[in-house]
Amino acid sequence: MNLQIEGDRLKINLSFLEKLLTLQFNNTFEIPLEHIERVSTEKPSASGLKYRMPGTEIPGLIAAGTYYSDRGREFWYVTGDRHYLLLDLKEEFYQKIVLTLEQNETWAERLSTQIC
Repeated sequence: MNLQIEGDRLKINLSFLEKLLTLQFNNTFEIPLEHIERVSTEKPSASGLKYRMPGTEIPGLIAAGTYYSDRGREFWYVTGDRHYLLLDLKEEFYQKIVLTLEQNETWAERLSTQIC
């Protein structure tokens, strides 16, 4: 997974394997920074997740794909149980994006300074 900020947008590029597991083959996320309401590195709550369509889930190992909950539509690519990056969004297809990546603290700080 590769994150980058280009101008006023956050771009999230998934690797081929990540696209395969999430069943999002043509998807590169481009999110205007002004649509990011909140950034967090807290452990996400999976409570309330009701449906996964499409995607892959192996409990305790991976949650990847589109999930529907009472909070709305969410995109998850979570492996393991640490290094979380949560993005609460407005005016976007997904209401939340939940990722795991090694540089989660760095990205959270960088995005927080960009969206203030």
